[in-house]
Amino acid sequence: MKLSRTWAMPSPETFSIKPIRELIERYLSDGVWIDPFCRNSVFKGACAYTNDLNPKFAGTHNMDALDFLKSLPADSVDGILFDPPFSPRQVVEAYQGFGPADTTRRFYSSRKREAARVLKMGGIAIVCGWNSLGLGAKNGMELEEVLMVNHGDQNDTIVTVGRKVAPKLDFAAPAQLPELLTP
Repeated sequence: MKLSRTWAMPSPETFSIKPIRELIERYLSDGVWIDPFCRNSVFKGACAYTNDLNPKFAGTHNMDALDFLKSLPADSVDGILFDPPFSPRQVVEAYQGFGPADTTRRFYSSRKREAARVLKMGGIAIVCGWNSLGLGAKNGMELEEVLMVNHGDQNDTIVTVGRKVAPKLDFAAPAQLPELLTP
């Protein structure tokens, strides 16, 4: 796994931050890419499907990200740009007036689970946030790269690049584990 750290000015448009934009450009490939939280993404033209709950940010869809992801078939996309609001405060700011603002932990875990579900085996998820979890190993993901972008005395933006290497692990069914771990 590659780990790097750099400095850049912050921006509410995460993908416009130069080192983050450059990382995405390295991974963005042919195939079907989606962005469930597109806002004013500089990559709207590169994604087959874009979504933002706020209709001010035109995407191919304007619905809750969870509903958007649930509308896609399993194993149907090659890549995901996943840049949700980083904190409960940002959830309220971004979506106030467009339905209930879910500020619980469930907001992130349910959307990450659905993002992993629609990602094809071998597909890439580029996830931005304040932690390095990405979509999570329990969702079948393996980290390939982590970029920490320092913004001075503010929170860093952490970008993870994960590859789907296994189906979602069901920890309630231990009999599934030996199958997944066998080469």
